[in-house]
Amino acid sequence: MAGSNTGADLWITEYITPWDIYSHGVTKVLAYKKTPFQEMYIVETGAYGKGLVLDGKWQSCTGDEFLYHEPLVHPAMICHGAPKKVLVLGGGEGATIREILRWNTVEQVMMVDIDGEVVEACREHLPEMHQNAFDDPRTNLVIGDALEVLDNTTEQWDVIISDLSDPIESGPSFQLFTKEYFEKAKRVLAPGGFFVLQAGPVSPSELKLHARLVKTMQAVFSNVHSFASAVPTYAVPWGFIVGSEQAINTRPEPDTIDKLLAENTTGGLRFLDGITLLGIFQTSAYVRRAIAEETEVFTLKEPPKFFGKGAVEEK
Repeated sequence: MAGSNTGADLWITEYITPWDIYSHGVTKVLAYKKTPFQEMYIVETGAYGKGLVLDGKWQSCTGDEFLYHEPLVHPAMICHGAPKKVLVLGGGEGATIREILRWNTVEQVMMVDIDGEVVEACREHLPEMHQNAFDDPRTNLVIGDALEVLDNTTEQWDVIISDLSDPIESGPSFQLFTKEYFEKAKRVLAPGGFFVLQAGPVSPSELKLHARLVKTMQAVFSNVHSFASAVPTYAVPWGFIVGSEQAINTRPEPDTIDKLLAENTTGGLRFLDGITLLGIFQTSAYVRRAIAEETEVFTLKEPPKFFGKGAVEEK
């Protein structure tokens, strides 16, 4: 573009839809590896700090990851009130368990990630993300398959957080956005427990995936609620879904939430407080309409398929 200067010669371009792309300029590649499960880059970007990219899809960047990880973790924790045992499925960077460990009620957090090579690379190159959460005595890191853990565990969990990479057909996690997966998670929820899912974009052009995920969770849980957060790295607002057999208070009193956070966490939140939670829980009308109009659910026979990978290009 005339009059514009770019600051990078290497760009990672993510395909958002067949007609839309989003590029981040990379100033340095910190790590690259093709693992048995996926292709991994850890990079320095010009605008958002360090970032993790899996199969060409941006997972998080140090500059704005709090806009993803705080809404992923804390609404479900707040809904529970005093969670002691938390299970994380996925979560390679360690930022999800970092947020969980802010809660002084938490006695145990188990993180299950299938790709140990990605976890080790994140431990080395992304200390800003995990902030030594892997070394906390309450943390139990398991390198393994989330489905196998759900099938074999005899423990019950107050909160389960599904922080999986997007359901790309060739990737490791597309089966983990299905009715059968949600049923397995529900089986190991403690009474009064909450399950939360990172649930894809909620932009108008990509909304069908999220709406169908809500319908799929509604086929498993008595109470389900959709909410979202704007994450600049992703180019579009990002959706989350919380499900439970417990009622979900979608109009919490901000002062009550602030008091709960002050008493039960170590603080340090940058995004979420009582007013913010009240705001993000008010799901936009176009999202509510899309959910109401959706009729299909995702199953192992008909799992979701997320659009496209990204590409690394020199310009």
